[in-house]
Amino acid sequence: MGKEIVAMILAGGRGTRLEALTAKVAKPAVHFGGKYRIIDFPLSNCANSGIDVVGVLTQYESVLLGTYVGAGSKWGLDGNNSLAAILPARERGEVGATWYAGTADAIYQNISFLDQYDPEYVLILSGDHIYKMDYDAMLAAHKEKDAALTVAVLNVTLEEATRFGIMNTNPDGTIYEFEEKPAQPKSTLASMGIYIFTYKDLRKYLIDDAADENSKHDFGMNIIPMMLNDGKKLYAYEFAGYWKDVGTVESLWQANMDLLDDKELDLYNIKKDWKIYTEDTLSKPQIIGDKASVKNSLVTQGCIVNGEVSGSVLFDNVSIGEGAKIVDSVLMPGVLVEEGAEIYKAIVDENVVIKAGSVTNKEAKKVELVSDNA
Repeated sequence: MGKEIVAMILAGGRGTRLEALTAKVAKPAVHFGGKYRIIDFPLSNCANSGIDVVGVLTQYESVLLGTYVGAGSKWGLDGNNSLAAILPARERGEVGATWYAGTADAIYQNISFLDQYDPEYVLILSGDHIYKMDYDAMLAAHKEKDAALTVAVLNVTLEEATRFGIMNTNPDGTIYEFEEKPAQPKSTLASMGIYIFTYKDLRKYLIDDAADENSKHDFGMNIIPMMLNDGKKLYAYEFAGYWKDVGTVESLWQANMDLLDDKELDLYNIKKDWKIYTEDTLSKPQIIGDKASVKNSLVTQGCIVNGEVSGSVLFDNVSIGEGAKIVDSVLMPGVLVEEGAEIYKAIVDENVVIKAGSVTNKEAKKVELVSDNA
């Protein structure tokens, strides 16, 4: 019995617009957000969506990326009942050694990998986007529509639409036309390069495309137009969260800056339902806010500091609210100090919440232990 769905991540891009950052590493292996690499995002999305077989298609400077992904254990894809497989461009009997000729050709070259799992559906992703997305919800929509292909789209501005592949749709969400970077866009639904295909349809069109010597072997330019011409059911799945293509120095900088005003991406996993996994699987980044003051203190990864901290030790995932004061104290993992609270010469136990405006141990000469277990 085959898998319901297998994911394929296109991670072979050279990323020339990232200049020196990709001189020795593939674009998906570029560092992001203080502790991540770009490819952590699609891999984590797969793990969180319950997709347990993922092919990572590599090409340019693939050694570091292949070593990093390894057996996939960082993302729970550890080879027991799941797998993250590195699929490099390789020599083929009919043509010899070759690069992947395009996005569709990359998948075509790995049909044998897909056939091994005989999936009902195939999810195709780019390895160089920053976002959180539930692919299982997209799959549910694909099945509900009984589609041959579902394309994830983002509603952009009319000005931005000229820089994307645009999906023109009917009121029911069916796609009737694809336009690549149109000068006069008919809609603002931009393709995110995220596709769910019904595999029997995908397999047929990949084989037909591979036989066409005039094809660019690209999903946007070739496969999607072929399917539209044949009257196949294609649907647009609208995504409303944070998404950024970090293919340029400017966009990579902007995505990092967006983390400082992190409203949508939530790398701190506050909702505790969609963690982004990486080499260091336990700790989160550290943020020192613009109203913070930190002096002579040890502040561990995962802390958010928006108040004053002096002479203190903060363990991982401690959060200090605006106007709060921490003096000569030790805060154990997960402590939350709300706005305006003050702590002096104390040890605060794990996961304790210090309420807004409260003052702890200001006049005492000995150390106070603050715990929920006292």
